[in-house]
Amino acid sequence: MPHASRHNSSTATPSLWPDSTRAWTCAVISRNSCVVESRDRKSDSGRQGQPPIGVPQRRSKSGYAHYALSLCVHLFGLFPLARWLVLGYLGGLTANPQEFLIRSSGTWALALLWATLAVTPIRRLSGWAGLVRHRRKLGLYAFFYTVLHVIAWALWDRGGVPASMWADLWLRDFIGIGALAVLCLVPLAVTSTHGWMRRLGRWWTYLHWLVYPAAILSVWHFDWMRAGKNDFFEPHLYAWALAVLLGVRIVWWARQHHR
Repeated sequence: MPHASRHNSSTATPSLWPDSTRAWTCAVISRNSCVVESRDRKSDSGRQGQPPIGVPQRRSKSGYAHYALSLCVHLFGLFPLARWLVLGYLGGLTANPQEFLIRSSGTWALALLWATLAVTPIRRLSGWAGLVRHRRKLGLYAFFYTVLHVIAWALWDRGGVPASMWADLWLRDFIGIGALAVLCLVPLAVTSTHGWMRRLGRWWTYLHWLVYPAAILSVWHFDWMRAGKNDFFEPHLYAWALAVLLGVRIVWWARQHHR
């Protein structure tokens, strides 16, 4: 009986002491060795389905598609700048290079802003959720060309004189409307980072609804600017495209709230 008592007191139950029980049943009876082995087994189980450590992982097809699309976005965003440089080198910036660059930067800002707005409808229709990751890049490129458009107007059209710029905001209506569009885009560009998304929380989404009045004011600015030349083809083309982009959103919103 004393021997049995000593045996029972020294044998640990599995529910309380799994490591010491492991030491009694494995060939390596060192408690520390069994603990290490148990930890290794847990870490191996956590890596099930993954390649061994040190073996290079193959990129999935979706990963290649993501990088290919990201490259296309950057090429699209940098194409206008590269085009201006080539035209400037070849002497192809028309007889009035300043006016050409002012108009061209504004047009490309519109095109990139419309491409940004097109991301959500394309994602919903195609089911490609990864497309959203490229929306911020397109938006920042749109803001970049908006800034170039404003700088070109300020330096070449107004001579960099603040008083002249301020007067132009009130004398020409389309300039004032364009200024309102820029004011809507500034907070969107500033708060486009993940840090601002965390700080603002759900208010970040509400703030970024400013993209819609910014787009409406931008095409309004474009239309009134072309009114002086009675050339409305491009403004109306952008207006119809914007109507489609906003219309599908309204339809989806109405369906969601009537379920």
